[in-house]
Amino acid sequence: MDAATPKLGIVLQQLPMQSATELDANLRTAVEGGAQAIITMEDPMVESNRARITEFALTNRLPVMGEFKPMAEAGGLMSYGPNQVAMWERSAFYVDKILKGADPANLPVEQPAKFELTVNLKTARALGVEFPQTLLSLADVVIE
Repeated sequence: MDAATPKLGIVLQQLPMQSATELDANLRTAVEGGAQAIITMEDPMVESNRARITEFALTNRLPVMGEFKPMAEAGGLMSYGPNQVAMWERSAFYVDKILKGADPANLPVEQPAKFELTVNLKTARALGVEFPQTLLSLADVVIE
């Protein structure tokens, strides 16, 4: 995002947080700074506060995009990222190999192979956002 935003003429505000208090302060800072959207990167703080983030964003008419489907399911506008279930399955594959004696240092690092686009039409309607039919047809999950 750091490399792409200047080319797109977008100002990126990075607001790291480690507590719910920082979350509230950062969300207010984003709105006061003129934010037009929120993009979350999944971590335990975001995971445990998805509903809070999406509720705040909807109240302030900001679309939220996350990297995993649960953000869109919690009320975010959309998500795009690796399929978590597929990643967990691959993790189990590695655990099995290690338990059978494989040296973890000799196992290859894999990139996620399956990505999914989730679109939340209920949130889109609330924000007055219309998705082109071509994008909707590409979505893996469309939440009505």
